[in-house]
Amino acid sequence: MNGMNIESRLAKAQSENDHLLTELAYVDGLLKEVGFDEGLLTLKAAAEEIVGTPDAY
Repeated sequence: MNGMNIESRLAKAQSENDHLLTELAYVDGLLKEVGFDEGLLTLKAAAEEIVGTPDAY
């Protein structure tokens, strides 16, 4: 690989990372608005509790 290809791939990866971080922050904010006090952390804990409880299905 040449230097330009690596730089191009790095720039693309950084751009994708920025996009994903923006989306994550947006979803976290939405979750807080609908009642998950700590956003994604609260949703994750709730999901883990449901999955860990066999009778919940």
